[in-house]
Amino acid sequence: MRRFDWTDMNEAARDAALARPVEIADAALIARVRDILSDVKARGDAALAEYTQRFDTDRKVVLRVPETDMQAAWEALSAADQAVIERARRNVKRFHAAQMPADIEVETEPGVVCRREVRAIESAGLYVPGGTAPLVSTLIMLATPAKVAGVRRRVVVTPPGSDGRIDPIILACAWRCKVTDLFAVGGAQAIAALAYGTQTIPRCDKIFGPGNAYVAAAKSLVAQEPGGPAIDMPAGPSEAMVICDETADASFVASDLLSQAEHDTVAQVLCVSCCPSITQAVLEELDRQVATLGRREIAEKALSHARMIVTDERIEIVDIVNRYAPEHLIVQMDRPDLLVPAIRHAGSIFLGPWTPESVGDYASGTNHTLPTNGAARAYSGITIESFLKFISVQQLTKAGLRSLGPTVERLADMEGLDAHRRAVTLRLEAMQ
Repeated sequence: MRRFDWTDMNEAARDAALARPVEIADAALIARVRDILSDVKARGDAALAEYTQRFDTDRKVVLRVPETDMQAAWEALSAADQAVIERARRNVKRFHAAQMPADIEVETEPGVVCRREVRAIESAGLYVPGGTAPLVSTLIMLATPAKVAGVRRRVVVTPPGSDGRIDPIILACAWRCKVTDLFAVGGAQAIAALAYGTQTIPRCDKIFGPGNAYVAAAKSLVAQEPGGPAIDMPAGPSEAMVICDETADASFVASDLLSQAEHDTVAQVLCVSCCPSITQAVLEELDRQVATLGRREIAEKALSHARMIVTDERIEIVDIVNRYAPEHLIVQMDRPDLLVPAIRHAGSIFLGPWTPESVGDYASGTNHTLPTNGAARAYSGITIESFLKFISVQQLTKAGLRSLGPTVERLADMEGLDAHRRAVTLRLEAMQ
């Protein structure tokens, strides 16, 4: 974990210290993703089968997972495992249901009524990573709010294991979360299938979910195509920033950093400290804890480009946070709630010693699908609104048009749009 002394650095050095891993924007990777997208668009299921056998399994590829397999997986779970999935699902459902917006109606002036009505999107493609770990939590975070919002078709794609099958825990959770379709395919090829549709997989209106650099690039590329699907946000490899002072527990800080580092070799973790003693203690804890991890090799590679930023001024910590715009921000400082109003850019914030980042990943109720790579400057994480759209409706009475019409006529004249003006004038004349 490289150390940087913020106070002694110029602006260029500070930018470099907060730079994301270069793998995320690799030009060769993007070119490979373009090729995959084009191939799937042209050949459909045949291309999906070839890529799945190349990247995931050498077994026969069966894309669609029968509903009976999902149900059997749920029924095979122990009661204890069913209970923890249900508890997490219930908390996510409760938090997202509370966000459901109501229709609004406003009479902007007498006789002019404007409404905004809420509609769910028709179909949602939900990407659930599963290559190195079956992320059942991501399935809960995507399928639950989609169901609450009223999305009719909720299509889940997730890569199979080396045996050609989806992990049973994913199957079980898919059943409990009431997904409508489940397909065993992952990577950029799965995003292509959701974007274009194939002989088996339906085209979806909007694509959701985190993934590796290939998945992130594929989402961004298909969203740029004319008529392409919408996407939830630019999202790539996971990242976390922990800010801490002398009150922090170094073992807690290290565990939060490692909980992100174990996701992906290009995951990025940063620690920002204003206390030299904590800085050293965190580094020692990282060495101790990483040695015990089942995914040690992944975490160690992620730590090779991790950063420890030390500053003399507490006020500079907030500036560092806002410059970086982290996906996850863990605040291990005295009276952490006082910092929240000053934090403008972060995907999700975790306050105090008893709020590990893991609770947001799994079961507190907030969504763990969050903007990465600095996208938190402009994007939110998944909310209920992510699965909704809004239609405006207006209706005028005769009196309303008689009053407002001359204003519209004049504005149309300013723009030189005769037909716009005439659409009002004809109606005003008909009232006489």
